[in-house]
Amino acid sequence: MARMWRCAGLRWDAAGTPVLGWEGGRGSVLAPGKRIAFAVAAGTERTCVGARGNACPVRAAVPGRRTAARCEECARLDRAHSVAADTAPDDPRPYHVYLAWFGPGMLKVGITAVERGRARLLEQGAVAFCLLGRGPLMAARRAEELLRTALGVPDRIPYDAKRAVRTRLPGASERAAELRELHARASARGEWPESLLRLPFAAADHEDVFGLDRLRPAVGAVGELVPGGAVGGELLAAAGPDLHLDTARGVVVLDTRLLPGWELTAADAAADGVPEVPVREFGGVQDGLF
Repeated sequence: MARMWRCAGLRWDAAGTPVLGWEGGRGSVLAPGKRIAFAVAAGTERTCVGARGNACPVRAAVPGRRTAARCEECARLDRAHSVAADTAPDDPRPYHVYLAWFGPGMLKVGITAVERGRARLLEQGAVAFCLLGRGPLMAARRAEELLRTALGVPDRIPYDAKRAVRTRLPGASERAAELRELHARASARGEWPESLLRLPFAAADHEDVFGLDRLRPAVGAVGELVPGGAVGGELLAAAGPDLHLDTARGVVVLDTRLLPGWELTAADAAADGVPEVPVREFGGVQDGLF
């Protein structure tokens, strides 16, 4: 019987390398040029991954198209003490307020724990970013809300929008210039919380980390995994949760958030464009197979 694996999701290590994690603690480093080939075990279904290290008590079924592999109850428990959900106001760690750049005119304001470094920016697929300030959680949150309104930028940008522009980005100097302009506008505001230290402008860029120079326009993105389906291709680039794979069909984007909850098995390393996996075509709404 083939060995089964359950994916724990994609993480970015301290060196800025994407690592596909597996339940049990092992990880697969994803370097450009690596062959990616796996299959979903036939006759299985996607099940909830549980919350906060605890298994789902009922192993509830989870829809294949959902990017969070949790049932409603486990999702609620997972957010019960969460900075993102504003349910952890007592977090004593210092936080950074940042500006993230994903494409021309596509910027957002956010916060991340200082100890996480740039991990949060890598996880979101930020092509470039700069820091605005540093301070306690609630001061950082207030500044985030203030600057979002003052600068007219959102707190999140859809992944489909990020994917759509990755192969036609302006140069690093233009990215930095857009960040610099917003950083100056943010720094000029007088309503910052007193406990938040304002930081000077310094742009950081992830083009080389993500491998964006290797990209070609994608034909579509995997819509969901299905029992008996498989994925095979060469890794061109990784940005946020997305793997850009060169397949027999063309370049296809795989959102690794679709993997957790499935029983996966190794596929032939030469597998390339195996049928049964629905693909959302870019520029259209129909499903194709690769």
